[in-house]
Amino acid sequence: MLDTSSVGYKLIDHEPEGTTEAVSALRGHPTSEAAKCIVLRVKVDRRTTRHVLAVVPGDRRVDLDAVRALFAARYVGFSDAETAERLARAIPGTVLPFSFDPGLELVADPEVVSRPRLYFNAARLDRSLCLSGADYARVARPRVEPIAGPAAE
Repeated sequence: MLDTSSVGYKLIDHEPEGTTEAVSALRGHPTSEAAKCIVLRVKVDRRTTRHVLAVVPGDRRVDLDAVRALFAARYVGFSDAETAERLARAIPGTVLPFSFDPGLELVADPEVVSRPRLYFNAARLDRSLCLSGADYARVARPRVEPIAGPAAE
């Protein structure tokens, strides 16, 4: 996908790791340059459930209240592992900041797309990708909304 989109990117091989802090250290960059990807369950009403792939900087948290307001939802929480793996087509720790399933809506925080360099695991624990936030936005075409909460502690 990246090759056919004519974007510049770099592949980085490293020891297997799925946590943002540890893999950022292996790749040699601050966690703020990582893309943290979380699959959320959004209950709009009693009958309507949507799934959202939220992408925030690695040093931040997903602001569940901001996502709830964005979708005018009654409830927002983390998706169960089985649903997240099915929709993201990846295991936890390897989720890409791209959606390949029409049932998974992609929302990225503005800080993600504004990064000169953006790092994320490449659907496996031992390989990562680096590309610019602008190229990511051009290829992934996320809905860009402020969904990042305070820095993770």
